[in-house]
Amino acid sequence: MPFSLVYYLSHFARIEWVKNFFAAKTAPLETPPYFRGFPELTGELCQHSLFCMMACPAPGAIDVVHSGKKWEPRIHKGHCIRCGLCVEACPHGVLRSGRILDTIHREHTTLSFSFRIDIDPDKCMGCGNCAVACPVNKVIDAQMSHGGKASTDQLLLRVNAGKSEVLHMEKCTGCKTCENHCPNEAIRVSRLLEAVQNPEAP
Repeated sequence: MPFSLVYYLSHFARIEWVKNFFAAKTAPLETPPYFRGFPELTGELCQHSLFCMMACPAPGAIDVVHSGKKWEPRIHKGHCIRCGLCVEACPHGVLRSGRILDTIHREHTTLSFSFRIDIDPDKCMGCGNCAVACPVNKVIDAQMSHGGKASTDQLLLRVNAGKSEVLHMEKCTGCKTCENHCPNEAIRVSRLLEAVQNPEAP
């Protein structure tokens, strides 16, 4: 026992050890270039295209607000998951995070958007709320009658034979107005993202 105590004191009671113990410091942390933090503004002018909001998988993480005389994306850090899709989706380079923007410019990549509308025929009761509320339909046929019936076949949605049907999927903007107005939750709007590479882009 006495031997162990002497050994302990001889090892730990040295001035150098005491100085290191009480003055221990870690090297300052440096953010590596590949770190993907919360998206930041680059200073490029926002065109209010809203691609950032369409690409974001986290509800409430980003919106685009009118600040003074210009539009500006606003990140809500409590909801943002730092996936970087908003940075990839913006065609104007308004946002940046880590090396995403540099990679996009170097590899000439972008995200292509499309939307898909699925209607459950078992739930659809043909009320036409979806077709009447659809903002695309309103532009094409402002006089659409109650019930979603119309004379033109250029609409995005209409009611035919007691059921809603999609006529021109490519006209969907993904606003989900039809989904939100369906009383039976018979409609689902899905967002499809596809990475596209264009080597000839500047």
